[in-house]
Amino acid sequence: MNTSWLIAIDGSAPSLKVVDYVITEAASRVILPQLFLVNVQAPLSSDITRFIDEKVVTDFHREAGDAALAQARQKLDAAGLAYSSHIMMGETAPTLVEFATDKTCSLIVMGARGLGSVAGLLMGSVATKVVKLSTVPVLLVK
Repeated sequence: MNTSWLIAIDGSAPSLKVVDYVITEAASRVILPQLFLVNVQAPLSSDITRFIDEKVVTDFHREAGDAALAQARQKLDAAGLAYSSHIMMGETAPTLVEFATDKTCSLIVMGARGLGSVAGLLMGSVATKVVKLSTVPVLLVK
């Protein structure tokens, strides 16, 4: 049985609570799940990318993703848990669900709230969209 968990991280305090939950839950398991630490960067406007070199855009997303994942990585390293980290670009909810499907994850773990409460009100919660789109169980951590 595949036990791999996608841990969605946006760099917010609620997403770091997800890491704390995973660390606590992993401590109680005999077989540790494979952990995928995932950050999704929203693509820049196509108007902007017409004037900026693709490498600059890629570097920008990598740096922003690295910054968002930094504290989560520190927590997992301190707990001695193995993981792989992934920075992706796209619309957050479908990108997370596609990654979980591609990696045959058995669980998506994410914060019930993350960055952008105003954006969440306008566009709908990322967590709600993930729950709607996913065929994989989703655990929301408050």
